[in-house]
This record gives sequence, structure tokens and C-alpha cells, in this order.
Amino acid sequence: MAKPENLVLTSRQNPLVKQLRKLHRARERSRQQLILLEGTNLAETAVQESCELDTVCFTQAWKSRYPQLFNQLQDSPTRLVEVSDEVLEAIATTSSPDGIVATAPRKPPQTPQSTVSLGVAVERLQDPGNLGTIFRTAAAAGVEGLWMSHDTVGYDHPKVLRASAGQWLRLPFAEVETLEETIIQAKAQGIRVVATQPKATQMHWDYNWTQPTLILLGNEGAGLSQPLAELADEAIAIPLAEGVESLNAAISLAVVLYEAQRQRNFKK
Repeated sequence: MAKPENLVLTSRQNPLVKQLRKLHRARERSRQQLILLEGTNLAETAVQESCELDTVCFTQAWKSRYPQLFNQLQDSPTRLVEVSDEVLEAIATTSSPDGIVATAPRKPPQTPQSTVSLGVAVERLQDPGNLGTIFRTAAAAGVEGLWMSHDTVGYDHPKVLRASAGQWLRLPFAEVETLEETIIQAKAQGIRVVATQPKATQMHWDYNWTQPTLILLGNEGAGLSQPLAELADEAIAIPLAEGVESLNAAISLAVVLYEAQRQRNFKK
């Protein structure tokens, strides 16, 4: 059982504070093999999913607001450190942290099975907010696995974790060197591969989403690379009003996924 350390940490020069501040950088997250979980949402989900936490920094005000969650943290071997508001602000990457920042081992929770009923593969996404929202939307729409190309923004980016609203801890995902191999494997197992392409003639609602499908989603500006697009069995587009060139990548995926969910629920 963890017990809060006796003294309230008030100095930004404390070695622990300096160590945690370094986790703002991808290189340090890789070196320390730790990630930052900021906010009550992520801490609560981590506890629910039995995610191993390394250190939890919290303020007295946060402890008073969330006594039940604090007691759950005390029942774990996690290091608990009460800090001042100023120290928490120094550790957090957000401008208005809600009173808790935790660290956890840097590793994917689980790798998706190669055979899925509905999966998503993203290539070269660069906006961490987009990727985090994709995690959240995919989990909500019943996606069973998410694959990311190695040159996609880091899945351990603090903004990815926050935008995922904790679903990063629940949705099976993998970062792969090449998506081509993932796509070829999916096709060999009878999974249809569908590319989202703005100039496709088939609308997203015309595709038969009741069959096992892997959705390909490309970079925010450039879209899918030609080699990946050519591996797709079909291409789909979302109709847009005249003068509108495209939708945000995460919003596009949400539109497609909920059409898939609609068709699958209608079939039942």
C-alpha cells in the first residue's frame, strides 16, 4: 500500500520535478521509458484498467475533490507525492492542470489481433490532437485495433493521451515499421481494405460495412501515400459542400466509423 510522502514538494529545483519536466520531450520519454498521464480522467482510467503507475503528483485541493480515487491510489504500490500548485504547473504540459500528474511505463497496453472485424490504419499523422481524438472515436465506435506507421506522431505524446480521454489505455494498438505488411496480412485473412480518398467516386455510405474491414487514413495534408492507396481494395469519399476541400482527419474517420456502426446495428 502506498503512502503519501511526508513533506509537500514546493521547489521546482527538486530532482523529481526536473526529471518529470524532461518527460515533455519525446527523447526523454524514450530514454526514461516513462510517459506523463495528466488529469483526473487519465488517472482514473489507469486505475480502472489496472495500469501500473510509477509516480503520482497531486495537490491538496485535488486530494480533497477526489478522495475515492486517492484511496484507490493508496491501495497500489505507486509513489504518491503531494506538491504545491506551482510545482504541479511546472510538471504539467497544460496551462491549467486539474491537480494531478502521473507517470507510467512507456509501453503499449496491448497489441491488436491480426484478424479484426473493424480496424484502422493511420499513416504519417502529425497532429497529436488528431491522433488522440482518433483513439477516442475508434474506441467509442467499436474498432478492435489501430495500427500506426512509425512516422506518425508519437503515441506517448502528452496531447495524444489527453485527447484520447483515457481510451489510449483501452484500445489495442501497434506502431509498425511498415503498414504495407499489415495491409497485406489483413487482405490474406479476408479483410477488405478501404482507403479514404477525397476524389473517390464511391460515397462512404455506399460501402458494405458489415464485412470485416480495415480503414486506411492518411496524413492531414498529403493524404495516403500512393503505395498504400494502391493496396486498397476500394476507395471511399465523404461528400462535401461546394468550396470545401476536406474535413479534419479525426472528423472524417468519425463520420465513416459511425456509418459502419449504423449498418452493422441495422443488420442485427
